[in-house]
Amino acid sequence: MTRQIEIAGKSGVLYRYTALDEERILPPAGANYVICKPAAKGVDILFVGETESLSRLTWREQLAQARETYGDDADVMTRLNVRFVVRQAEQEDLIEAYRPPMNREARA
Repeated sequence: MTRQIEIAGKSGVLYRYTALDEERILPPAGANYVICKPAAKGVDILFVGETESLSRLTWREQLAQARETYGDDADVMTRLNVRFVVRQAEQEDLIEAYRPPMNREARA
């Protein structure tokens, strides 16, 4: 997967996400994250989430589930956002645009 991708929300806003190096020490910063896999045109978004701190590794459970369900090529990409209200709005914008299957399961 490429190092950075731009993902358009339903609003038309472009969000730039960066591949997460799972072996690196992660910052205790708020972030949005997408779990995705390569597709013919860019990526298929499987899950959109947000966290108060990347270093808490809350995204690992969803990543493991995605790899089990959708294949080992699923990966996590992040975008740092300190303010909760910004993270929440971005998350909703992307969920509305892509209707990720794992978000639908979580809301059911």
